[in-house]
Amino acid sequence: MTNSPSLLDRVPVIPVVVVDDLGDAVPIARALVAGGVPMIELTLRTSCALGAIEAIASDVPEICVGAGTVVEPGQAALAARAGAQFLVSPGSTESLLKAMTDTGLPHLPGAATVSEVLFLLERGYRELKFFPAEASGGAKFLGAIHSPVPAARFCPTGGISKSNVGDYLALPNVGCVGGSWLTPTEAVKAKDWDRIAGLTREAAGLAR
Repeated sequence: MTNSPSLLDRVPVIPVVVVDDLGDAVPIARALVAGGVPMIELTLRTSCALGAIEAIASDVPEICVGAGTVVEPGQAALAARAGAQFLVSPGSTESLLKAMTDTGLPHLPGAATVSEVLFLLERGYRELKFFPAEASGGAKFLGAIHSPVPAARFCPTGGISKSNVGDYLALPNVGCVGGSWLTPTEAVKAKDWDRIAGLTREAAGLAR
């Protein structure tokens, strides 16, 4: 399954965002655009997540909005109907892969072991989510598997921060990372959109 255009080559950091208050969705998206990262992965962990995707898709068309934490087949179609432009799952099953494929949207299926990577490669995937990144071996793991499985490219997510993001982006099999540090909870609660834009601006300048 070749995802085109590549999700891994658009920005160095895909902001992974949990929206608890629907009213925060559009301001967060606008802050990310202002910071130079026109891409957002909204996790389907809250009751307003689908509404947040719909609001961003409608009001901030300049951002590429995706749905993350797709863990049930039915969520794929719901996210697509809400306006998601890509999908991300933390793991992979046959039914989940089929549901994401059926939407016609580009998607990043999750893998955390070599066997899971091979499973996805056999099904035609070349771009994967590596999750949970730090808990699964981090940059050292990805560096170690590049030679035996060079066809796989990754967006590692989970435990990545300003302090270790460079270790990941330096790897030849990493196209980008997913990170939540661009939208810290305290900044969102304080409606400090300028701070989020500033953190995003720093991330936008990271070398890949």
